[in-house]
Amino acid sequence: MLVRDVRGNAITASGATPVALLDQAVDAYLGFRKDTGERLKAALAAEPGSVLGQCLRGYFMMLFGQRAMVSRAQRSLEAAQAARRAADITGREAAHVAALAAWVDGDFGGATVRWESITADHPCDVLALKLAQYGRFYTGDSERMRDVLAGALAAWDAGVPGYGFVLGCYAFALEETGDYGAAERIGREAVECNPADIWAAHAVVHVFEMTGRPREGVAWVDSLRSHWSECNNFAYHAFWHRCLFLIELGAVDRVLDLYDREVRPESTDDLLDISNAVALLWRLEQAGIDVGHRWEELADQAQGHLDDHLLVFGDVHYLMALAAAGRANNAARMVDSMASYAANGGDTEATVARKPGLALAQAVLAHRRRDYQSAIDQLLAVRDIIRRIGGSHAQRDLFEEMLIDSALRAGRIDQAKILLATRLNRRPRNAWGWRHYAQALNRLGDGGGAARARAAAEQLIAA
Repeated sequence: MLVRDVRGNAITASGATPVALLDQAVDAYLGFRKDTGERLKAALAAEPGSVLGQCLRGYFMMLFGQRAMVSRAQRSLEAAQAARRAADITGREAAHVAALAAWVDGDFGGATVRWESITADHPCDVLALKLAQYGRFYTGDSERMRDVLAGALAAWDAGVPGYGFVLGCYAFALEETGDYGAAERIGREAVECNPADIWAAHAVVHVFEMTGRPREGVAWVDSLRSHWSECNNFAYHAFWHRCLFLIELGAVDRVLDLYDREVRPESTDDLLDISNAVALLWRLEQAGIDVGHRWEELADQAQGHLDDHLLVFGDVHYLMALAAAGRANNAARMVDSMASYAANGGDTEATVARKPGLALAQAVLAHRRRDYQSAIDQLLAVRDIIRRIGGSHAQRDLFEEMLIDSALRAGRIDQAKILLATRLNRRPRNAWGWRHYAQALNRLGDGGGAARARAAAEQLIAA
Protein backbone atom coordinates (compact mmCIF):
# COMPACT_ATOMS: atom_id res chain seq x y z
CA MET A 1 0.00 0.00 0.00
CA LEU A 2 1.03 3.63 -0.38
CA VAL A 3 1.43 5.81 2.71
CA ARG A 4 2.24 9.51 2.66
CA ASP A 5 5.24 10.64 4.66
CA VAL A 6 5.19 13.78 6.77
CA ARG A 7 5.97 15.90 3.70
CA GLY A 8 3.38 14.29 1.44
CA ASN A 9 5.61 11.89 -0.51
CA ALA A 10 4.13 8.47 -1.30
CA ILE A 11 6.00 5.52 0.21
CA THR A 12 5.39 1.81 -0.27
CA ALA A 13 4.75 0.48 3.23
CA SER A 14 2.62 -1.86 5.31
CA GLY A 15 1.20 0.98 7.38
CA ALA A 16 1.70 4.41 8.89
CA THR A 17 4.04 3.41 11.72
CA PRO A 18 7.06 2.34 9.60
CA VAL A 19 6.74 5.53 7.55
CA ALA A 20 6.60 7.68 10.68
CA LEU A 21 9.73 5.96 11.99
CA LEU A 22 11.48 6.52 8.67
CA ASP A 23 10.55 10.21 8.84
CA GLN A 24 12.16 10.36 12.27
CA ALA A 25 15.35 8.78 10.93
CA VAL A 26 15.53 11.29 8.06
CA ASP A 27 14.92 14.20 10.44
CA ALA A 28 17.68 12.91 12.72
CA TYR A 29 20.06 12.80 9.74
CA LEU A 30 19.16 16.38 8.80
CA GLY A 31 19.78 17.47 12.38
CA PHE A 32 23.09 15.59 12.75
CA ARG A 33 21.68 13.83 15.79
CA LYS A 34 23.52 11.21 17.80
CA ASP A 35 20.53 8.88 17.66
CA THR A 36 20.27 8.81 13.85
CA GLY A 37 21.46 5.22 13.61
CA GLU A 38 19.10 4.04 16.34
CA ARG A 39 16.16 5.71 14.64
CA LEU A 40 17.00 4.00 11.37
CA LYS A 41 17.28 0.64 13.14
CA ALA A 42 13.80 1.18 14.57
CA ALA A 43 12.42 1.99 11.13
CA LEU A 44 13.97 -1.11 9.58
CA ALA A 45 12.82 -3.30 12.47
CA ALA A 46 9.28 -2.14 11.80
CA GLU A 47 9.61 -2.70 8.04
CA PRO A 48 12.70 -4.75 7.03
CA GLY A 49 11.54 -4.73 3.42
CA SER A 50 11.32 -0.96 3.19
CA VAL A 51 12.97 0.13 -0.06
CA LEU A 52 13.65 3.63 1.20
CA GLY A 53 14.76 2.34 4.59
CA GLN A 54 17.37 0.10 2.97
CA CYS A 55 18.43 2.93 0.66
CA LEU A 56 18.82 5.21 3.66
CA ARG A 57 21.02 2.66 5.39
CA GLY A 58 23.13 2.33 2.25
CA TYR A 59 23.43 6.09 1.99
CA PHE A 60 24.59 6.30 5.58
CA MET A 61 27.29 3.73 4.90
CA MET A 62 28.54 5.68 1.89
CA LEU A 63 28.46 8.95 3.80
CA PHE A 64 31.29 7.65 5.98
CA GLY A 65 33.53 8.27 2.96
CA GLN A 66 35.55 5.13 3.69
CA ARG A 67 36.24 2.18 1.42
CA ALA A 68 35.52 -0.32 4.20
CA MET A 69 31.89 0.82 4.33
CA VAL A 70 31.16 0.19 0.65
CA SER A 71 30.53 -3.52 1.20
CA ARG A 72 27.95 -2.67 3.84
CA ALA A 73 26.29 -0.24 1.46
CA GLN A 74 26.29 -3.00 -1.17
CA ARG A 75 24.35 -5.27 1.20
CA SER A 76 21.77 -2.54 1.75
CA LEU A 77 21.53 -2.02 -2.00
CA GLU A 78 20.90 -5.74 -2.51
CA ALA A 79 18.18 -5.64 0.15
CA ALA A 80 16.59 -2.62 -1.52
CA GLN A 81 16.72 -4.33 -4.92
CA ALA A 82 15.13 -7.47 -3.47
CA ALA A 83 12.37 -5.38 -1.89
CA ARG A 84 11.83 -3.67 -5.22
CA ARG A 85 11.35 -7.02 -6.95
CA ALA A 86 8.91 -8.16 -4.28
CA ALA A 87 6.50 -5.25 -4.57
CA ASP A 88 5.27 -2.53 -6.87
CA ILE A 89 7.06 0.62 -5.74
CA THR A 90 6.87 4.25 -6.78
CA GLY A 91 9.10 5.82 -9.41
CA ARG A 92 10.66 7.97 -6.70
CA GLU A 93 11.63 4.93 -4.66
CA ALA A 94 13.06 3.24 -7.76
CA ALA A 95 15.11 6.38 -8.45
CA HIS A 96 16.60 6.19 -4.96
CA VAL A 97 17.61 2.57 -5.59
CA ALA A 98 19.27 3.64 -8.84
CA ALA A 99 21.08 6.50 -7.07
CA LEU A 100 22.43 4.17 -4.40
CA ALA A 101 23.51 1.66 -7.05
CA ALA A 102 25.43 4.36 -8.91
CA TRP A 103 27.15 5.57 -5.73
CA VAL A 104 28.16 2.07 -4.65
CA ASP A 105 29.56 1.51 -8.14
CA GLY A 106 31.75 4.61 -7.82
CA ASP A 107 29.59 6.84 -10.02
CA PHE A 108 29.24 9.60 -7.46
CA GLY A 109 28.44 12.13 -10.16
CA GLY A 110 25.71 9.88 -11.56
CA ALA A 111 24.20 9.44 -8.10
CA THR A 112 24.10 13.20 -7.66
CA VAL A 113 22.33 13.69 -10.98
CA ARG A 114 19.74 11.12 -9.92
CA TRP A 115 19.10 12.90 -6.60
CA GLU A 116 18.67 16.15 -8.47
CA SER A 117 16.23 14.48 -10.86
CA ILE A 118 14.21 13.26 -7.88
CA THR A 119 14.03 16.78 -6.45
CA ALA A 120 12.87 18.16 -9.79
CA ASP A 121 9.80 15.88 -9.67
CA HIS A 122 9.45 15.70 -5.89
CA PRO A 123 10.85 18.95 -4.43
CA CYS A 124 9.67 17.98 -0.94
CA ASP A 125 11.86 14.87 -0.91
CA VAL A 126 14.17 16.37 1.68
CA LEU A 127 16.46 13.33 1.68
CA ALA A 128 17.16 13.72 -2.04
CA LEU A 129 17.70 17.46 -1.53
CA LYS A 130 20.23 16.92 1.25
CA LEU A 131 22.09 14.25 -0.70
CA ALA A 132 22.14 16.40 -3.82
CA GLN A 133 23.75 19.12 -1.73
CA TYR A 134 26.31 16.62 -0.45
CA GLY A 135 27.07 15.50 -3.99
CA ARG A 136 27.66 19.00 -5.29
CA PHE A 137 29.57 19.95 -2.14
CA TYR A 138 32.12 17.19 -2.66
CA THR A 139 32.50 17.91 -6.37
CA GLY A 140 33.02 21.63 -5.80
CA ASP A 141 29.98 22.71 -7.83
CA SER A 142 28.57 25.38 -5.52
CA GLU A 143 26.51 27.08 -8.21
CA ARG A 144 24.63 23.90 -9.04
CA MET A 145 24.14 23.21 -5.33
CA ARG A 146 22.54 26.64 -4.95
CA ASP A 147 20.36 26.34 -8.03
CA VAL A 148 18.92 22.93 -7.16
CA LEU A 149 17.94 24.15 -3.69
CA ALA A 150 16.52 27.38 -5.06
CA GLY A 151 14.39 25.43 -7.52
CA ALA A 152 12.98 23.20 -4.79
CA LEU A 153 12.25 25.99 -2.30
CA ALA A 154 9.21 27.15 -4.25
CA ALA A 155 7.41 24.04 -3.00
CA TRP A 156 8.28 24.74 0.63
CA ASP A 157 6.95 27.05 3.30
CA ALA A 158 6.83 27.16 7.08
CA GLY A 159 3.91 24.73 7.08
CA VAL A 160 6.00 21.90 5.60
CA PRO A 161 7.88 19.95 8.28
CA GLY A 162 11.62 20.41 7.90
CA TYR A 163 11.35 23.81 6.21
CA GLY A 164 14.09 25.19 8.44
CA PHE A 165 16.47 22.42 7.39
CA VAL A 166 15.98 23.34 3.73
CA LEU A 167 16.54 27.02 4.50
CA GLY A 168 19.80 26.08 6.24
CA CYS A 169 20.96 24.11 3.21
CA TYR A 170 20.11 27.01 0.93
CA ALA A 171 21.91 29.47 3.21
CA PHE A 172 25.07 27.39 2.99
CA ALA A 173 24.84 27.22 -0.80
CA LEU A 174 24.42 31.00 -0.95
CA GLU A 175 27.49 31.47 1.21
CA GLU A 176 29.58 29.17 -0.95
CA THR A 177 28.55 31.18 -4.04
CA GLY A 178 29.45 34.49 -2.39
CA ASP A 179 26.02 35.91 -1.59
CA TYR A 180 26.95 36.57 2.02
CA GLY A 181 24.13 38.94 2.89
CA ALA A 182 21.37 36.58 1.80
CA ALA A 183 23.20 33.61 3.31
CA GLU A 184 23.36 35.25 6.72
CA ARG A 185 19.75 36.40 6.63
CA ILE A 186 18.36 33.02 5.57
CA GLY A 187 20.71 31.11 7.87
CA ARG A 188 19.54 33.16 10.85
CA GLU A 189 15.93 32.55 9.82
CA ALA A 190 16.60 28.81 9.76
CA VAL A 191 18.13 28.92 13.24
CA GLU A 192 15.09 30.83 14.48
CA CYS A 193 12.95 27.96 13.14
CA ASN A 194 15.09 25.48 15.04
CA PRO A 195 17.96 26.62 17.30
CA ALA A 196 19.33 23.06 17.28
CA ASP A 197 19.84 23.12 13.49
CA ILE A 198 23.60 23.00 13.54
CA TRP A 199 23.93 22.98 9.74
CA ALA A 200 22.08 26.29 9.48
CA ALA A 201 24.17 27.72 12.30
CA HIS A 202 27.24 26.46 10.47
CA ALA A 203 26.16 28.30 7.31
CA VAL A 204 26.21 31.57 9.25
CA VAL A 205 29.61 30.63 10.71
CA HIS A 206 30.93 30.41 7.17
CA VAL A 207 29.62 33.89 6.44
CA PHE A 208 31.57 35.23 9.42
CA GLU A 209 34.67 33.41 8.18
CA MET A 210 34.48 34.74 4.64
CA THR A 211 33.56 38.30 5.61
CA GLY A 212 36.25 38.65 8.29
CA ARG A 213 34.10 38.82 11.43
CA PRO A 214 35.86 36.43 13.81
CA ARG A 215 34.58 37.97 17.04
CA GLU A 216 31.01 37.61 15.85
CA GLY A 217 31.81 34.07 14.82
CA VAL A 218 33.06 33.11 18.27
CA ALA A 219 30.03 34.74 19.90
CA TRP A 220 27.64 32.99 17.49
CA VAL A 221 29.06 29.53 18.23
CA ASP A 222 29.06 30.22 21.97
CA SER A 223 25.46 31.45 21.90
CA LEU A 224 24.19 28.26 20.24
CA ARG A 225 26.37 25.48 21.60
CA SER A 226 23.92 24.67 24.39
CA HIS A 227 21.41 23.63 21.72
CA TRP A 228 23.81 21.07 20.27
CA SER A 229 23.90 18.56 23.13
CA GLU A 230 22.09 15.96 21.02
CA CYS A 231 24.22 16.59 17.93
CA ASN A 232 26.78 14.08 16.73
CA ASN A 233 30.42 14.79 15.95
CA PHE A 234 29.47 17.57 13.54
CA ALA A 235 29.63 19.75 16.65
CA TYR A 236 33.41 19.20 16.57
CA HIS A 237 33.41 20.83 13.15
CA ALA A 238 31.60 23.87 14.52
CA PHE A 239 34.22 24.11 17.26
CA TRP A 240 36.92 23.77 14.57
CA HIS A 241 35.52 26.92 13.01
CA ARG A 242 35.71 28.61 16.40
CA CYS A 243 39.41 27.75 16.50
CA LEU A 244 39.90 29.29 13.05
CA PHE A 245 38.37 32.50 14.37
CA LEU A 246 40.81 32.48 17.27
CA ILE A 247 43.75 31.99 14.89
CA GLU A 248 42.47 34.95 12.88
CA LEU A 249 42.38 36.98 16.09
CA GLY A 250 45.96 36.00 16.85
CA ALA A 251 44.99 33.94 19.90
CA VAL A 252 46.87 30.85 18.71
CA ASP A 253 48.03 30.05 22.24
CA ARG A 254 44.47 29.07 23.18
CA VAL A 255 43.84 26.76 20.26
CA LEU A 256 45.74 23.63 21.30
CA ASP A 257 43.76 23.34 24.51
CA LEU A 258 40.52 23.69 22.53
CA TYR A 259 41.80 21.15 20.04
CA ASP A 260 42.13 18.58 22.81
CA ARG A 261 38.84 19.39 24.49
CA GLU A 262 36.49 20.23 21.64
CA VAL A 263 37.91 19.46 18.19
CA ARG A 264 39.62 16.14 18.88
CA PRO A 265 38.36 15.06 22.31
CA GLU A 266 38.53 11.40 21.29
CA SER A 267 40.44 9.35 18.76
CA THR A 268 37.88 8.58 16.07
CA ASP A 269 38.18 7.17 12.58
CA ASP A 270 35.65 9.61 11.18
CA LEU A 271 36.72 11.43 8.01
CA LEU A 272 35.37 14.83 9.05
CA ASP A 273 36.93 14.56 12.50
CA ILE A 274 40.31 13.71 11.00
CA SER A 275 40.16 16.46 8.37
CA ASN A 276 39.26 19.00 11.08
CA ALA A 277 42.21 17.95 13.17
CA VAL A 278 44.70 17.77 10.32
CA ALA A 279 43.79 21.19 8.94
CA LEU A 280 43.99 22.80 12.36
CA LEU A 281 47.35 21.31 13.36
CA TRP A 282 48.85 22.16 9.97
CA ARG A 283 47.78 25.79 10.32
CA LEU A 284 49.14 25.95 13.87
CA GLU A 285 52.52 24.62 12.79
CA GLN A 286 52.67 27.15 9.97
CA ALA A 287 52.09 29.78 12.66
CA GLY A 288 55.09 28.44 14.60
CA ILE A 289 53.19 26.50 17.26
CA ASP A 290 54.65 23.21 18.53
CA VAL A 291 51.77 20.72 18.43
CA GLY A 292 53.67 18.00 20.28
CA HIS A 293 52.84 14.37 19.52
CA ARG A 294 49.32 14.98 18.25
CA TRP A 295 50.20 13.98 14.70
CA GLU A 296 50.96 10.43 15.83
CA GLU A 297 47.37 9.69 16.81
CA LEU A 298 46.06 11.05 13.51
CA ALA A 299 48.62 9.09 11.50
CA ASP A 300 47.59 5.89 13.31
CA GLN A 301 44.05 6.43 12.04
CA ALA A 302 45.17 7.52 8.57
CA GLN A 303 47.19 4.33 8.04
CA GLY A 304 43.96 2.41 7.70
CA HIS A 305 42.94 4.48 4.68
CA LEU A 306 45.91 4.32 2.33
CA ASP A 307 43.80 2.80 -0.43
CA ASP A 308 40.43 4.43 0.29
CA HIS A 309 40.05 6.89 -2.60
CA LEU A 310 36.34 7.30 -1.99
CA LEU A 311 36.82 11.06 -1.68
CA VAL A 312 40.03 12.75 -2.79
CA PHE A 313 39.32 15.37 -0.13
CA GLY A 314 39.78 12.63 2.44
CA ASP A 315 42.84 11.14 0.76
CA VAL A 316 44.74 14.42 0.88
CA HIS A 317 44.01 14.95 4.58
CA TYR A 318 45.03 11.39 5.46
CA LEU A 319 48.25 11.97 3.55
CA MET A 320 48.91 15.18 5.47
CA ALA A 321 48.68 13.30 8.75
CA LEU A 322 51.12 10.64 7.56
CA ALA A 323 53.59 13.20 6.22
CA ALA A 324 53.42 15.35 9.34
CA ALA A 325 54.04 12.33 11.58
CA GLY A 326 57.14 11.46 9.58
CA ARG A 327 55.76 8.22 8.19
CA ALA A 328 57.45 8.65 4.84
CA ASN A 329 57.03 5.05 3.69
CA ASN A 330 53.30 5.02 4.29
CA ALA A 331 52.93 8.45 2.72
CA ALA A 332 54.81 7.31 -0.38
CA ARG A 333 52.71 4.16 -0.55
CA MET A 334 49.53 6.23 -0.39
CA VAL A 335 50.66 8.50 -3.21
CA ASP A 336 51.52 5.43 -5.31
CA SER A 337 48.06 4.05 -4.56
CA MET A 338 46.46 7.34 -5.58
CA ALA A 339 48.47 7.37 -8.81
CA SER A 340 47.38 3.83 -9.66
CA TYR A 341 43.77 4.67 -8.88
CA ALA A 342 43.96 7.84 -10.98
CA ALA A 343 45.44 5.95 -13.93
CA ASN A 344 43.21 2.91 -13.84
CA GLY A 345 40.00 3.93 -12.09
CA GLY A 346 36.93 4.73 -14.12
CA ASP A 347 34.76 6.29 -11.46
CA THR A 348 34.07 9.89 -10.51
CA GLU A 349 36.83 10.38 -7.96
CA ALA A 350 39.52 8.83 -10.18
CA THR A 351 39.15 11.85 -12.44
CA VAL A 352 39.57 14.13 -9.44
CA ALA A 353 42.59 12.15 -8.28
CA ARG A 354 44.26 12.69 -11.65
CA LYS A 355 43.86 16.42 -11.36
CA PRO A 356 44.12 18.13 -8.92
CA GLY A 357 44.47 15.26 -6.41
CA LEU A 358 47.97 14.05 -7.26
CA ALA A 359 49.36 17.57 -7.50
CA LEU A 360 47.98 18.38 -4.05
CA ALA A 361 49.47 15.16 -2.70
CA GLN A 362 52.90 16.03 -4.10
CA ALA A 363 52.62 19.57 -2.75
CA VAL A 364 51.86 18.25 0.74
CA LEU A 365 54.92 16.00 0.69
CA ALA A 366 57.13 18.76 -0.73
CA HIS A 367 56.00 21.29 1.87
CA ARG A 368 56.67 18.83 4.66
CA ARG A 369 60.21 18.09 3.48
CA ARG A 370 60.79 21.86 3.13
CA ASP A 371 61.03 21.72 -0.66
CA TYR A 372 58.97 24.87 -0.94
CA GLN A 373 59.84 25.51 -4.58
CA SER A 374 58.28 22.21 -5.58
CA ALA A 375 55.26 22.82 -3.34
CA ILE A 376 54.68 26.15 -5.09
CA ASP A 377 54.95 24.64 -8.55
CA GLN A 378 52.53 21.84 -7.73
CA LEU A 379 49.98 24.13 -6.11
CA LEU A 380 50.12 26.77 -8.83
CA ALA A 381 49.54 24.13 -11.49
CA VAL A 382 46.11 23.25 -10.03
CA ARG A 383 45.24 26.40 -8.13
CA ASP A 384 42.21 27.18 -10.28
CA ILE A 385 40.68 23.69 -9.98
CA ILE A 386 41.34 22.78 -6.34
CA ARG A 387 37.62 23.21 -5.77
CA ARG A 388 37.09 19.89 -7.56
CA ILE A 389 38.13 17.98 -4.43
CA GLY A 390 35.06 19.42 -2.70
CA GLY A 391 34.81 20.86 0.75
CA SER A 392 34.05 24.47 1.57
CA HIS A 393 35.99 27.63 0.79
CA ALA A 394 37.12 27.62 4.43
CA GLN A 395 38.38 24.04 4.20
CA ARG A 396 40.16 24.51 0.88
CA ASP A 397 41.73 27.74 2.12
CA LEU A 398 44.28 25.47 3.78
CA PHE A 399 45.92 25.00 0.38
CA GLU A 400 46.00 28.71 -0.43
CA GLU A 401 47.63 29.36 2.93
CA MET A 402 50.10 26.56 2.17
CA LEU A 403 50.93 28.18 -1.17
CA ILE A 404 51.52 31.59 0.41
CA ASP A 405 53.54 30.06 3.23
CA SER A 406 55.67 28.20 0.68
CA ALA A 407 56.29 31.36 -1.35
CA LEU A 408 57.43 33.25 1.74
CA ARG A 409 59.68 30.42 2.93
CA ALA A 410 61.16 29.90 -0.54
CA GLY A 411 62.08 33.57 -0.83
CA ARG A 412 59.72 34.11 -3.75
CA ILE A 413 58.53 37.30 -2.13
CA ASP A 414 57.26 39.05 -5.24
CA GLN A 415 55.06 36.07 -5.90
CA ALA A 416 53.90 36.00 -2.27
CA LYS A 417 53.02 39.68 -2.54
CA ILE A 418 50.89 39.07 -5.63
CA LEU A 419 49.13 36.10 -4.02
CA LEU A 420 48.40 38.11 -0.91
CA ALA A 421 47.21 41.16 -2.80
CA THR A 422 44.83 38.93 -4.76
CA ARG A 423 43.58 37.36 -1.52
CA LEU A 424 43.01 40.72 0.13
CA ASN A 425 41.15 42.04 -2.89
CA ARG A 426 38.77 39.13 -2.46
CA ARG A 427 38.74 39.15 1.35
CA PRO A 428 39.66 42.69 2.49
CA ARG A 429 38.85 41.95 6.14
CA ASN A 430 41.18 38.94 6.38
CA ALA A 431 43.64 39.71 9.19
CA TRP A 432 45.73 36.62 8.36
CA GLY A 433 46.22 38.03 4.88
CA TRP A 434 47.20 41.49 6.13
CA ARG A 435 49.72 40.04 8.61
CA HIS A 436 51.41 38.02 5.89
CA TYR A 437 51.21 40.90 3.43
CA ALA A 438 53.12 42.97 5.97
CA GLN A 439 55.80 40.27 6.09
CA ALA A 440 56.14 40.28 2.31
CA LEU A 441 56.31 44.07 2.05
CA ASN A 442 58.86 44.27 4.83
CA ARG A 443 61.10 41.73 3.08
CA LEU A 444 60.80 43.75 -0.12
CA GLY A 445 62.03 46.85 1.72
CA ASP A 446 58.68 48.63 1.80
CA GLY A 447 58.68 49.54 5.48
CA GLY A 448 55.86 52.05 5.13
CA GLY A 449 53.61 49.61 3.31
CA ALA A 450 54.41 46.92 5.85
CA ALA A 451 53.46 49.23 8.71
CA ARG A 452 50.15 50.06 7.05
CA ALA A 453 49.43 46.38 6.47
CA ARG A 454 50.18 45.56 10.12
CA ALA A 455 47.94 48.42 11.21
CA ALA A 456 45.15 47.07 9.01
CA ALA A 457 45.48 43.65 10.66
CA GLU A 458 45.51 45.16 14.15
CA GLN A 459 42.48 47.29 13.39
CA LEU A 460 40.53 44.28 12.20
CA ILE A 461 41.47 42.27 15.30
CA ALA A 462 40.48 45.12 17.60
CA ALA A 463 37.12 45.68 15.90
